[in-house]
Amino acid sequence: MILEVDNVELNFDQTSILQGIYLKAETQKVTCILGRNGCGKSSLHKIIFGSLKAKYSLVRLNKKPITKKFFQTGLVNYLPQHHYIPKEVSVKKAFQLYGCSWEAFLKDFDSFLVHKNAKINELSGGERRIIETYLVLQSKAKVLLLDEPFSNIAPLQIEKIKQIIQQQKEEKIIVLTDHFYEDVLEVADVLYTIHHKRSHLIKDENDLVNFGYLTSAQKATIQQ
Repeated sequence: MILEVDNVELNFDQTSILQGIYLKAETQKVTCILGRNGCGKSSLHKIIFGSLKAKYSLVRLNKKPITKKFFQTGLVNYLPQHHYIPKEVSVKKAFQLYGCSWEAFLKDFDSFLVHKNAKINELSGGERRIIETYLVLQSKAKVLLLDEPFSNIAPLQIEKIKQIIQQQKEEKIIVLTDHFYEDVLEVADVLYTIHHKRSHLIKDENDLVNFGYLTSAQKATIQQ
């Protein structure tokens, strides 16, 4: 299965945000997007999902254009930067609503056993993020858009999330962006950056330096 996003142009109040964006993602490859804050990464996720209208955009799945908002097809799920589960919902109910197994979740995150009967707003921000990311990853959607899945999560939990991403990519298209670039580089099979409003396919860390995303010192640290 192949997802293509083409010719994306987005303006806010006469200010150009994205121009001529192209992105290709497919199953068995995690496609990641890096870019400076404010470059339009989150906006691109929303345009693909269908919650933000661009001036121009074309979304194709297996070469067939998506002619309505993508989220209306039931084929896509989206992890936004903000918390999306209502705070009054219980943890147990959230798993039921998403059709996910609480017992399977505990095999990876056993420390959550004490939270089974808690409400979402009783968890820490990091705990909420883990649950929300897990539910999106385990959903039945064939296309997953992950915006900042590693934010506010402890390093050990990030490693578990990355393992689940590697499992899910076998049958799902995953498009991911996060400011923890070392984790992104570790999980990415295909990498883009958004620079000067346009998307650029990245071949290696040198490209990230050339496009001003990484410094030479940061690149050296990654390669150690």
